[in-house]
Amino acid sequence: MSAFLGGSSRQSLQVARGALDAAVKGATGAAAASLSAELFVVASTLHGSLSLRRAITDPSRDASAKETLVKDLFKSLSAPAIDLTAKVSSIRWSNSGDLVQVLEQLAIEAQASAANIDGALDRVEDELFAAEQAVAGSPELRKALITVGADNAKAGIVKDLFAKNGSPYTVALLSQLVTTLRGRSIEVAFHDYKYALAARRNRVIALVRVAVALTDAQRDRLATSLTAQVGQPVRINIEVDPTVLGGVAIKFADELVDGTVVNRLASAGRSMARSN
Repeated sequence: MSAFLGGSSRQSLQVARGALDAAVKGATGAAAASLSAELFVVASTLHGSLSLRRAITDPSRDASAKETLVKDLFKSLSAPAIDLTAKVSSIRWSNSGDLVQVLEQLAIEAQASAANIDGALDRVEDELFAAEQAVAGSPELRKALITVGADNAKAGIVKDLFAKNGSPYTVALLSQLVTTLRGRSIEVAFHDYKYALAARRNRVIALVRVAVALTDAQRDRLATSLTAQVGQPVRINIEVDPTVLGGVAIKFADELVDGTVVNRLASAGRSMARSN
C-alpha cells in the first residue's frame, strides 16, 4: 500500500503505524480484532464522504478541532479506536484519499496483531494466499465476489467457504476484502491485504546478528525481553556472522541496536577523528 503513497503521506504512514503499535501493545487477541473491525468502519465511513475526509485532513484546522470532530463522528466506537483515529487524523496527508488507504492498512495490521497474539499469523498469511488462489482459479467464484451491491451475499460466500477450516482472523479479513473493494480489482485488493500482513509481520520479527550461535536459553531470554518491550509475541531470527567479532546487533521494526564489537570500534574511531 505504501508504494502508492507520495509526499508527506508516506512519512505519515510510519507515524500512524507507530500509533497502532501503542494501541495494540499488551492487548488481547480479542481486543486487537475488535480494534480492527472498528478501524474498517472508520475507513468505510470516510471513504463514503469526501466532505468529511477534507474536513479531517484540512491542514488549516488545528489538531484539537480535528479530535473533536472525530469524537463526534465516531462516538459509538471504543476509546482505543477513537484515540487512534484522532491521532491519525492529526497527521499531515498529501490528499484526503490517503487517509482512507492508511486506515485500511491499520485495520488489516490490527487483525494481524490479533492473529500474532494468538500464534496464528503464519496461518492467516497461508490462508489468505490460498483464498487468492481459489479466486484466481474459479471465474464463477471471482464473479460472485466482485458483484456490486451484494455485500451480504459475498460475506456469506466467504463464511461458507472458509469459516469451517479457516482462522477467524482470515475470515474477518476476507469478509472485509470482498465487501470493501472501493473500485479496486479483487486481485489488487489481495495484494494490498498481503502487503499489510507482511508489514505487520516485519513489526514482530527481530533479526539478530551474532558472532556465535545463541544458546536456547539466551534466545528465550532475548525473545522474552523483546516481547515485554513490544507487548506482543516477537519471533527471533538469528544470523551467525563471524565478522561482527562479538556482541549482538538487533534490527527490530524501524530500529537498529548495534552492540557489536565492530560497531563499537568504528564509533571509537569516529570519536577519535572528531577530537583531532
